[in-house]
Amino acid sequence: MKNGKRVLALIFMVFMSVFAYALPVKETKLKAQNWAPDTYAALNRMIEKNSINNQDYNIRSKPYAVFDFDNTTAMNDIQEALLIYQLENLRFKMTPQQLDAALKTEVPKGSFADEFKNSKGEKLNIDIVAEDCVTSYTWLYNNYKELGGKGNKSLAEIKKAPEYTDFITKVRYLYDAIGGTFSADISYPWVTYLFTGMTSEEVQKLAEDSTDYWLKRNDYKKVTWTSPKERPGKAGIVSVTYKTGLRIMPEMTNLYNTLMDNGIEVYVCSASFIDVIVVAATNPKYGLNVKRSNVFAMQLKTDDKGRYINQYDYNNYFQTQGAGKSKTIDKFIRPNHGGKGPILVAGDSDGDYNMLSDYKDMQVGLIINRVKGGPIGELSKKAEVSIGKSNAVYYLQGRNENTGLFIPTEKTILLGSKAEQLVK
Repeated sequence: MKNGKRVLALIFMVFMSVFAYALPVKETKLKAQNWAPDTYAALNRMIEKNSINNQDYNIRSKPYAVFDFDNTTAMNDIQEALLIYQLENLRFKMTPQQLDAALKTEVPKGSFADEFKNSKGEKLNIDIVAEDCVTSYTWLYNNYKELGGKGNKSLAEIKKAPEYTDFITKVRYLYDAIGGTFSADISYPWVTYLFTGMTSEEVQKLAEDSTDYWLKRNDYKKVTWTSPKERPGKAGIVSVTYKTGLRIMPEMTNLYNTLMDNGIEVYVCSASFIDVIVVAATNPKYGLNVKRSNVFAMQLKTDDKGRYINQYDYNNYFQTQGAGKSKTIDKFIRPNHGGKGPILVAGDSDGDYNMLSDYKDMQVGLIINRVKGGPIGELSKKAEVSIGKSNAVYYLQGRNENTGLFIPTEKTILLGSKAEQLVK
């Protein structure tokens, strides 16, 4: 008799759990905020059509959305922001020998593009610039008390040395020179090799510190670094310009949570490093509230002590850029959703083109408008000609890069400009 009661109780619990999923829930509506009106309307229609309240909703193959992170979920690039923070604060766990190997990993020996010549107009390459970086880093390693050598100088003291300026400038220069000269499959993983020697926990702590710093700072401008004349090294004097500013967009925070409230699963697929995106996407204080298992990004191998090494983990993961984003969706996400593709894909660059183009199930392709050419520019033009049309698939969302905010139009105001632009 007791066993019979237990069986009945178990059946009742299973029934109630399934029944609870079938019960209508109060829909959470997307806030208008600064969405472009057509884009906002399309997102609302998509949510309503696929909501848990819809009679065709299937808990076993939930509808889902896939978001890029940099310049899509956030204003600007969270990995690039972290690189500046890491350099300025010398947050490294490498010996000079490890740094030398990390900087050169998979980078071709050929010259960088003409736009990356030094102040004398001379062409440079990875070996020349890396040698200067390692020379300056060796001095830093031996003098700064936090780098693992036997130094006793504070960061404030170290920052006065020409070796400090030379090192941070030339490493940041390499990031642009490699990215501007070679293919994405070389340049995208390169910056992650600077985490060599760190554990996942250490990278996540670094990522949280960097994200907190930039969110609090909240300024949007261009900054130029120039290596010191008194320390030309073999590469000579080089300069590099980067953008400051980081914001997790309020509209995206609301969109993520509205989708989840309506039974639509949310995934992030980013070309930044996994620990960096895990922190931003899953830490409750940033408001996105994504499950850890729903975050996909660049992955490195580790040594037997759990410390990252300068090798991409191709045994288990694709590079999460370009075609690798679609491959990641196909391998890790679609099988959990009955083989269906995403109903919403959001991106901003050529690295998102594949996942914005590959899925017939996609109902909305959301493009954060950076007024770019190339493949993403072609999709932006499709969005442009379909503004106001009921059969549109691609939608643009504008932003003001000077304030770090969305603006309620498809047009964007680029950094340093006051004029709105629609497409390139």
